[in-house]
Amino acid sequence: MAERSFVGEVKKLRLGQGEVFSGEGILAVTKALLESGVAYVAGYQGAPISHLMDVLADAQDILSEYGIRFENSASEATAAATLAASVNYPMRGAVTFKATVGTNVASDALANLASGGVLGGALIIVGEDYGEGSSIMQERSHAFAMKSQLWLLDPRPNLPSIVQAVKMGFALSEASHTPVMLQMRIRACHMHGRFVCEDNRAPAFMIKDALENPTRDLSRIVLPPASFLHEKEKVQDRWPAAVRFIQQHGLNEFFAEDAQDVGLVLQGGCYNTVIRALNLLGLADVFGKSQIPLYVMNVAYPLIDEELERFCHGKQAILVLEEGQPNFVEQNVANILCQHDITIRLHGKDLLPMAGEYNTATVLAGLRAFLERYGKIATEVPVAACQVRIPAVNLSVDGESYGINAVLEDSLENAVHTRPPGFCTGCPERPIFTAMKLIERELGPHHVSADIGCHLFAILPPFNLGNTTMGYGLGTASAAALNTPVTHKRVISVMGDGGFWHNGLTSGIANSVFNRSDNLTIIVDNSYTSATGGQDILSSTALNPIRSTGHEIENAVKGVGVKWVRTIKRTYDLKTMTHTLRDALTTGEKGPKVVIAQSECMLNKQRREKKKVKSALAAGKRIVRERFGIDPDTCTGDHSCIRLSGCPSLSIKPNPDPLRTDPVATVLNSCVGCGLCGEVSHAAVLCPSFFKARIIINPNRWERLIHRIRKGIIGYLQRRDANRRKQYDF
Repeated sequence: MAERSFVGEVKKLRLGQGEVFSGEGILAVTKALLESGVAYVAGYQGAPISHLMDVLADAQDILSEYGIRFENSASEATAAATLAASVNYPMRGAVTFKATVGTNVASDALANLASGGVLGGALIIVGEDYGEGSSIMQERSHAFAMKSQLWLLDPRPNLPSIVQAVKMGFALSEASHTPVMLQMRIRACHMHGRFVCEDNRAPAFMIKDALENPTRDLSRIVLPPASFLHEKEKVQDRWPAAVRFIQQHGLNEFFAEDAQDVGLVLQGGCYNTVIRALNLLGLADVFGKSQIPLYVMNVAYPLIDEELERFCHGKQAILVLEEGQPNFVEQNVANILCQHDITIRLHGKDLLPMAGEYNTATVLAGLRAFLERYGKIATEVPVAACQVRIPAVNLSVDGESYGINAVLEDSLENAVHTRPPGFCTGCPERPIFTAMKLIERELGPHHVSADIGCHLFAILPPFNLGNTTMGYGLGTASAAALNTPVTHKRVISVMGDGGFWHNGLTSGIANSVFNRSDNLTIIVDNSYTSATGGQDILSSTALNPIRSTGHEIENAVKGVGVKWVRTIKRTYDLKTMTHTLRDALTTGEKGPKVVIAQSECMLNKQRREKKKVKSALAAGKRIVRERFGIDPDTCTGDHSCIRLSGCPSLSIKPNPDPLRTDPVATVLNSCVGCGLCGEVSHAAVLCPSFFKARIIINPNRWERLIHRIRKGIIGYLQRRDANRRKQYDF
């Protein structure tokens, strides 16, 4: 059950010649694939590209009409290896995954693919997760493209440019026999816009054709001596072919080329930000008409010497805008200028930050310093009206200081408290780590090897559990070195069901069996790859009409040789969870131990249940909702329920007793009734203040009668108590 359905939106994929498509960037990419005559598509979900997989899944009927094969790959390596179908056959194929972690996982397959080359167009659509909205380490795909000689497209962030990049990507791949990477930045994935459609095309070469007429080319296999010739081929044949294609089809763009004797060199993905900054400086209009020359490289790699030489002609200085470090583009530009003996001042990271995403304020500061230096704008350009706060930047170029803005004494970091991410209300993973904290009180701290996924939030308060994280599905592998018979302590590893099927089964569990590791692995089985949007996997309990589900993790674990396996069907059972973890960490049985903790992702469950409740309410049906509450007169203000749970629905409020100063705990209306807070408090301090209430909407006659009787009895007791107190009032 993906977190968002595109069943309605995919109808737009049937639009034909001349019709106008209006929608999101991800959907536009899918439409471009159909218009390009793609034969097969594969991939692995991950932000910001997850929705592309969801769109393709919801568009299965349309894909089938054109004979297009679509697969939810087991990992990014599986997806990349799928492109092998384009090595021997003139068949267009595309894969997608998150960069850079996905590219790292797929690196072996991509390197081999790039070495042997392709006959059919091979397109790798990577979700470039770099910058302010990123969830991973700050790296870019550019280095991998350079390393393996893959051509890298970074189109301007508008739907016509993105659609054109998809189509030209296939053509460029076929013209140069080289796989092409299309970089989709976070904002480009989710932007909305319009473009004029073309008709969808069936693949010119079908999968059926390849199966019925198999061919092979020994020179495409990465084995000596062919592998040595591949490198020569890349440089002598494929690179020149790519350069010719890029120039002939004008993939890179020039704007206001001769308007000034200074210019800006930028990757296509930065175009919107640069135009906005120029607009704020009064040097471009809102439609993108610039007064400053722009060389927009929609092909970020390779750079085209002749185009750069043309752009620099008659200019005294250029500024290269390139996010991130190392500054690959700037270094490449400097090398081209030197080789062609072009005398021009080159600026880049001297005027712009060395690393980080270039937002409007950052680019505005750099552009202003550059243009002021060469007299293109007055020193006193009014920026207060821009409604953009320019960050404090003090630049020094050739001994001259360029102060952009003064530093405010009270920065936002000092004024606003950090708010780290955490588990959702009612998350079934929270009781797992609550149990680990309770066990820690008994057995002391353990080394906890964490993994990628929602469970990684446990490294933050209030749990503070987790020492390292090395990659998706590598939780158990990350603890491989920490095994020794000279201590009674066992290392604990955590991974999710998505990471388990991604590569944790082999790299983690099977590796532990093979090396006789005496460790504990907790596999969080919440029925989906929840962290990437709730897509189905092998162990999902939901029935999927186009995928095979229902394969239990326990069977897979036992299949590779694990003897000590325990499955907990309901993670909210804190007593069972605590007992099982204690047993796993103290048993005398040697070898790897696996605890499979099962409960459905609450976020996906609520999405499903809320629709049912809404429909039932509209129909006037009886609805029962369970809520937990706290008796303020009984609460001691210990707050162990909050410290050992961290549930967002738990908060504090002033104590109603004037003789007590400690605030009491309270349950907010967002409570979903999972019951963990009550179990935590009982396990920690035997707190009696929690109670469970049943909220009944549209009750039946019997329930109304019982309610009236209870209300009457309670009212009588309250009045009697009030009268009794009056005797003592003075």
